[in-house]
Amino acid sequence: MTFGTHRIRDPREFGRVAVLMGGTSSEREVSLDSGRNVLEALLRRGVEAAAVDGIPELVRQLTAPEGRRFDRVFNILHGHHGGGEDGVVQGLLEALGVPYTGSGVLGSALSMDKIRTKQVWLSLGLPTPGYVSLERGDDVVAAAHKLGLPVIVKPACEGSSVGVTRCFRDTDLPAAVELAARYPGPLLVEQLIEGDEYTVGILGVDALPSIRIVPAGEYYDYHAKYVAEDTQYLCPGASGAAEQEFGSLALAAFLAVDCSGWGRVDFMRDRAGKPWLLEVNTAPGMTSHSLVPKAARQRGVEFDDLVWLVLETSLEPRRS
Repeated sequence: MTFGTHRIRDPREFGRVAVLMGGTSSEREVSLDSGRNVLEALLRRGVEAAAVDGIPELVRQLTAPEGRRFDRVFNILHGHHGGGEDGVVQGLLEALGVPYTGSGVLGSALSMDKIRTKQVWLSLGLPTPGYVSLERGDDVVAAAHKLGLPVIVKPACEGSSVGVTRCFRDTDLPAAVELAARYPGPLLVEQLIEGDEYTVGILGVDALPSIRIVPAGEYYDYHAKYVAEDTQYLCPGASGAAEQEFGSLALAAFLAVDCSGWGRVDFMRDRAGKPWLLEVNTAPGMTSHSLVPKAARQRGVEFDDLVWLVLETSLEPRRS
């Protein structure tokens, strides 16, 4: 099927759709923003859809005595611990027999954990920066010296640049650990790749055009992602052989951790031109600042069509 063409023509074929948003993760506000945009797009296209805030409310509505109220779920929760990217809601929906968008249980759980994602990539020879996993109380200075400064310190299981600090000196490390330790789970100390930041959206088995991100500030932090209006997004971010390499690498990284449906792969390109994989997002943002819609538009697919195409992925059979 040609990218951007619809398999489903009649919105009634989707049945009633729950747009799952909000939740209780650290990325709640971004998810609410994404969810509102998705819901409005579905309604404009004639899909019978309704907002559902968080997993407990979804459970309540799906298990109500009057019967199941939704035929499928558009999952636009972000993060874990009440977000929808860690495999929990995916397992729930599979147990209830309700189709949903995005990756399945394994892909969601694995890609939410940056450490295990990197372990899979390294085992397959895919390029990703060196790292050290830290538990609370471990020696962060020793870890940073093992890798060689500068490093990134971040929670291993958060997204949206939450809790991330770039460290260039030993004196930067204590505050970085204090910030990252506000979030549950282990910490990740990772080699800092200095160069350009890129992302590639995935829809089905298609890699979208790459985007090179050029923040006005020092780097692409939470403010640059969701607040600033002066971040530049160059799409496509590369040309010729480099663009083909980025697309192939992103798709390989996505499939390696059993992801499916749609998502986004983030990576850096160092000063020598080598790409380094950072992470996979299995429920990318759909806000006014989000990157997958920008890349789809470069391919001639506007926001409402993109939302429709993502919803169509819920019709695909799950890999066993």
